[in-house]
Amino acid sequence: MAITRLALVTDAWDPQTNGVAITLKRVVEHLRSSGVEVLVASADPAVHRTWRLPSYPEIRLAADPWKALGRIKKFAPDAIHVATEGPLGFWAIAWLRRRCLRFTTSFHSRYPEYLAARLPWFPLEWGYKLMRWFHCRAEHTLVSTRSIVRDLLERRVGQRLVYWPRGVDTNLFNPSRRSLDCYAGLPRPIWVYVGRVAVEKSIECFLSLPLAGSKVVVGDGPAREELQRRFPEAIFRGYRYGEDLATHYASADRFVFPSRTDTFGNVLLEAIASGLPIAAVPSPGPDDLIEEGVNGAVDDDLLAACQRLTACDQRRAHEVALRYTFRASNELFRSHLVPLQPALGATPGRRALAAPRTPSSQPTATAARAIVPGG
Repeated sequence: MAITRLALVTDAWDPQTNGVAITLKRVVEHLRSSGVEVLVASADPAVHRTWRLPSYPEIRLAADPWKALGRIKKFAPDAIHVATEGPLGFWAIAWLRRRCLRFTTSFHSRYPEYLAARLPWFPLEWGYKLMRWFHCRAEHTLVSTRSIVRDLLERRVGQRLVYWPRGVDTNLFNPSRRSLDCYAGLPRPIWVYVGRVAVEKSIECFLSLPLAGSKVVVGDGPAREELQRRFPEAIFRGYRYGEDLATHYASADRFVFPSRTDTFGNVLLEAIASGLPIAAVPSPGPDDLIEEGVNGAVDDDLLAACQRLTACDQRRAHEVALRYTFRASNELFRSHLVPLQPALGATPGRRALAAPRTPSSQPTATAARAIVPGG
């Protein structure tokens, strides 16, 4: 059955400028251009009362997530994808489970780790219990890296995990965007971080390194004020978009990614496409995307990784990004949507017949990789 009407439930959407929101917007644009009608059930202030997420004032969440159900029913979708583990996501999952309807989910953020970083008293396992409940009835759970696929399998999160690599616009993010004016007057080399400026990104680990040249942070967030106070020599450029952002990438010399909590890091692909070698600590995105000596270095010692970047070549770094296209990524998303019809053997109010946890229905990391051509 071809999917022609999709309801996308997400707590991450406009006006947020994070990797999850950007990824989902690109998927929606692709689906609509392909003739699929898409309803985005987000925390739209025109529909919901909202509240600001503590320490993330730019992120507003729905205080009345149940209101989204009326919009979804009226739209009459033939498939539903629940993208985020927020108020809208949890409310939608609860409704879908009660009705024994089929749906898909995706795993974008390591919320248990984020909670543990902010609330040390909150056990990590509690967070993963919530993740298990959220994803356990999904027909497919789309995951951005092989490393996270393996981690979720070990933690028993999700029934059918699908490796869903992201894509990058290599026409926009390209070494040809390099401009000497972008960082005029700053000592070279330019070491740049791009992304949210938040505690879980560990940006202080980058800014405290004894590196020659200049350290630049492109992005914004709740930790910016404190970091500017602690590291007055660092340059903070705030959020940048489109060609301006692409120029900030291509005009730098090295990219530093100190985060250990990201599930993927869209900025990694953008940096690679821009010809920037990347220094990173071990985490799912770098482990999957960085090839030692080709487009970067990964090391528990971030300074050691930075020092090894001299062996990397800009042209070879850019070529790695050519493997990751928007079209392939978005088509993979569409191919794993499922019709909304009730799950086999289920009636409303009763649990569906669960698929046995066999190698075929609970794939190994190797099997998850194999579903992507060239994976």
